[in-house]
Amino acid sequence: MKIVLVHNEVLGKAFIEMPLSIYKNDKNYIRPLNKDVEEVFDKTKNKFYRHGECEQWLLDDGTGKYIGRLAVFVYKKYAQEQPTGGIGFFECEDNELAANFLFDEAKKWLQQRGMEAMDGPINFGERDRWWGLLVNGFDEPLYCMNYNPAYYQTLFENYGFKPYFHQLCFGMDVSTPLSAKMLKWHDFYAKHPDFTVEHIRKENIEKYAEDFSIIYNKAWAKHGGGKTIELKQAKLIFAKMKPVIDEKITWFVYHKNEPIAMWVNIPDLNQYFKHFNGKFGWMQKLHFLYLKMTGACKRFVGVVYGVVPEWQGKGTDAYMIVECGKVVQPTLRYLQYEMQWIGDFNPKMVNLAANLEAHEVRRLTTYRFLFDREKEFKRHPFL
Repeated sequence: MKIVLVHNEVLGKAFIEMPLSIYKNDKNYIRPLNKDVEEVFDKTKNKFYRHGECEQWLLDDGTGKYIGRLAVFVYKKYAQEQPTGGIGFFECEDNELAANFLFDEAKKWLQQRGMEAMDGPINFGERDRWWGLLVNGFDEPLYCMNYNPAYYQTLFENYGFKPYFHQLCFGMDVSTPLSAKMLKWHDFYAKHPDFTVEHIRKENIEKYAEDFSIIYNKAWAKHGGGKTIELKQAKLIFAKMKPVIDEKITWFVYHKNEPIAMWVNIPDLNQYFKHFNGKFGWMQKLHFLYLKMTGACKRFVGVVYGVVPEWQGKGTDAYMIVECGKVVQPTLRYLQYEMQWIGDFNPKMVNLAANLEAHEVRRLTTYRFLFDREKEFKRHPFL
């Protein structure tokens, strides 16, 4: 076996197509859009290259057949207890020797760059994409969510990877009645003159981008290690989302006209993209518009939830959730709701899912491998 460094378009195409033989008989596999994978490794589009280094590998079994792939990377701003690199986009035949060969080579590559551990499978990018190994709930994945065969867990754990944290995905049927507690809180705020709630409107998209940044920087950013978001970046995010936004499923709460809570949801794009076999040219874009108009997507996804600190735990979230339910539940436009993953280190958000009476529908795991096998292994700290 040998590692083949991806360094041209031909090998880049092979990297993208290598997994197809693994999933050819898997009815729940949704092939990612080629462009979404390619952008991760495009130095002109991925800002992580400014402070990091990444390589893509194919694993040749010695006959010219590719039986595995891996991306390996370091990112200087990935602050951990010890210098920690990453591996991602792992795919491999059910062959422990092949998987171990990839892991060994990744370990050597990372050690040469001063790393003392590796996390995986993770993204050379933000956590909202391609993060974690699927270990339970092998249903159709959400857009830009990792999906893999069940035997990958054995390959990782037999090598010595341990769970650093679990990524819990909660879902529910849209028809599920909301709790009496939520209805009570909703009625309290609905009668209070200082509070208003509204869904997003595309014609005023920049206003909601600004409201998003205000709430995010006060509250939600703490969940991501203290990062903040600039208004310019928020406006760019909302502008990119605009073509797929469903106005009736993203809501904001205001106290005396100041934004204090948000619940940002979008349709699950994979329900459209699963028909495109990785491509998104002009024909697929026309097909996308047709599917969108005919209501082909029956699942929507919770992307961001946030309440500013002074209003946390006071039922303000119930105000917007119930209002959304009043609009969405009667139409049958959507049948399922799923929240983007919540780390098991974040009990407040896990409790929110419980308040929604959602249940765990899938679980992914972020694994860590310490190069010093005598060093104490520590799980992700609780927030």
